[in-house]
Amino acid sequence: MRTNFFKIFTLLLCVSLLMSSCGTMNNTTKGGVIGGGGGAAIGAIIGHLVSGKSDKGKGMLIGAAIGTAVGAGTGVAIGNRMDKAAEAAAAVQNATVETITDANNLTAVKVTFDSGVLFDTNKYDLSATAKKNLEDFAEVLKTYSDADVVIYGHTDSTGSDAINDPLSLNRANSVSTYLKSLGVSDAQIKNVEGFGSKEPIADNSTAEGRAQNRRVEVYMYASEAMINAANNGQLQ
Repeated sequence: MRTNFFKIFTLLLCVSLLMSSCGTMNNTTKGGVIGGGGGAAIGAIIGHLVSGKSDKGKGMLIGAAIGTAVGAGTGVAIGNRMDKAAEAAAAVQNATVETITDANNLTAVKVTFDSGVLFDTNKYDLSATAKKNLEDFAEVLKTYSDADVVIYGHTDSTGSDAINDPLSLNRANSVSTYLKSLGVSDAQIKNVEGFGSKEPIADNSTAEGRAQNRRVEVYMYASEAMINAANNGQLQ
């Protein structure tokens, strides 16, 4: 029992050091740590640190499965490229941009659009404001065409699953379809899904919380081609 206690204490101490050091790093440096990390458990811990509270676990489900090792240099190169993608996305009006880690423990970018900006209540037709915002965002995706993309729709808890599930999927599909009409490659968008009200990020008992839960999330993450390019020292 005493031996197990010291093992647990040592692990928690290591995690604490990782968390305190990551707070002062930019994404490029984080990419180096993540890419050269010591196993899936540590990768998951770093993923939870880099992502917001609402993203715990989700980032680990995003990313292309690859058969080759991801080295420290690869993580740095991809972290640097994703830094630039995040900066470009942050310039899009009404977009909230965060960084998370993907299934390969590499830096990824999460872009959230408030459904109240994108759509009228209970509708999934894009508003004029939404189209302008997505036109700007499409240019980001085309510039970073080596980043794969997934699009997720969410609702608040008002109404039943029979209403919310298809509404969230229809809204995600509306975003995907419009981005493709603007020249984003069909092959770049890997998955479009609706989660209804199942993944709230705020308290559904308040109007402010429900507004936050009504959203469309777009994730940009390293494609297998980007990872291979970084492994070979060819990523710009």
